[in-house]
Amino acid sequence: MKMSAEEMFQILKEGELEKRSDNLLQFWRRKTCVLTTESLNIYADTQKRSKSKELKLQAIKKVDCVERTGKFVYFTIVTTDNKEIDFRCSGEDNCWNAVITMALIDFQNKKAIQDFKTRQDNESASPGQHERRMARAP
Repeated sequence: MKMSAEEMFQILKEGELEKRSDNLLQFWRRKTCVLTTESLNIYADTQKRSKSKELKLQAIKKVDCVERTGKFVYFTIVTTDNKEIDFRCSGEDNCWNAVITMALIDFQNKKAIQDFKTRQDNESASPGQHERRMARAP
């Protein structure tokens, strides 16, 4: 039995979000989105949830350009390869930009702790290097 990404990871937010299309006319398209602890899944079909685009949190650099108008909150997700993806959501619900930002911060913090622990484990596995580094310290 194969599990989908949202079944393996905790769902943080689920609902509708509008994404600006990449074509010349740049229409706003309503999408069903599921934010998990690892990724933002964007479904083209709100009923079937068959085809999805997965935007992993490790591929997101930041949530940028938050602007509130009367009806909508607009924001841009900037990826690590500097691609910008524009979204908007209704200003009435607790907005997606804040939830995505908090999920991104949590993901980056966990990754930093994991990297630190890995570095510590590597240093403790080779004590000779640590002693050499300490010998150079003033």
